[in-house]
Amino acid sequence: MTYLRYSADIETREPDEQESIDGIIQGMTQESQTVEKRDGHAVRASHAKSTACVIGQLTVAPGLPPELAQGLFAEPGTFDVAVRFAQGPGEKLGDRVSTHRGMSIKVFGVEGAKLPGHDAPTQDFVLASGTTFPAGTAGGFLSQAKKIGLTVPMPEGVKSAAASVARNINKVLNAVGAGPSPTLDFYGHPFSHPLVEEYFSQCPVRYGDHVAKIGAFPVSAEQDALADWQLDPHQDEDGFRHAAVDYFEGNDAVFELRAQLWTDAGTQPIEDTSVDWPTSESPYCTVATIRLPRQSAYGPDRVRYFDEVMTFRPAHSLEVHRPLGGVMRARMQVYQALSDFRHRQNGIIAANTPNIQDIPA
Repeated sequence: MTYLRYSADIETREPDEQESIDGIIQGMTQESQTVEKRDGHAVRASHAKSTACVIGQLTVAPGLPPELAQGLFAEPGTFDVAVRFAQGPGEKLGDRVSTHRGMSIKVFGVEGAKLPGHDAPTQDFVLASGTTFPAGTAGGFLSQAKKIGLTVPMPEGVKSAAASVARNINKVLNAVGAGPSPTLDFYGHPFSHPLVEEYFSQCPVRYGDHVAKIGAFPVSAEQDALADWQLDPHQDEDGFRHAAVDYFEGNDAVFELRAQLWTDAGTQPIEDTSVDWPTSESPYCTVATIRLPRQSAYGPDRVRYFDEVMTFRPAHSLEVHRPLGGVMRARMQVYQALSDFRHRQNGIIAANTPNIQDIPA
């Protein structure tokens, strides 16, 4: 198999890309203002409602082939990690509004050249359920943000109904063999356990000499046993959180971190995140294991730190794992701007947390 090489000219900017990014920031800031006015507190503009805030270790696999032994994964070793699991919306809704999920990973003790503005020895991977980001480009991201902005002032019951419609249509598509729609899944995700989800970067990143998408795959027997678990949102509007907390009280969670290398510029575009890279051409290959031991996953001091203080951003990156493509270029600006707004409004100083010891027990 031929693995394509990273070079500085593999990205192609849309002519009006910065205008789109400015529009995304403006629109999502307005959404955050609406939520703050309603709830009396500013929250993350996406993935606002956390379900588990945990720490553990990432172990790089030994004996990786040269194309996978790149960047953070160049040498076997173990790193501390902090992981935040969360629901998708930029507001804290009841779990009957079940949309896409998020898994943000901060790896500590990482040495090497960082992107400008990143001054901590860390590497962040911001992942979500679904292998693709349906918006596709920065311009598509702007269109999607506008649509979401229209829903923020709506009653929660309307959002729940919309999520239910999207979820049920996807069930029909699966039943007839058409496969699920990533767009519908974004707005209406199944009521599955958060620790059986697979999470993806959705966008490519530099992978040392190469390019890859990153995924986290649950692999423990205890997580496998939850495959048929389904939340009844009428019984518990915070059921995803309670399920994750209950799990961590008695079990470790284990995820394999895998890389899908770039092998074909025609079928694996850098600039269109709506295109799923075919695994038949380039499978996801394990490069590390994340083990999250049993622990108290939602202690008040730790949750406050994860939710209010600590930041997870694609721009918190080694140069050798630089985010790529228009959606990622947008995210690097959008995350910064919206974090600045949120922390300013709440009167809290943001932390680009450098050490796992800074995280409360």
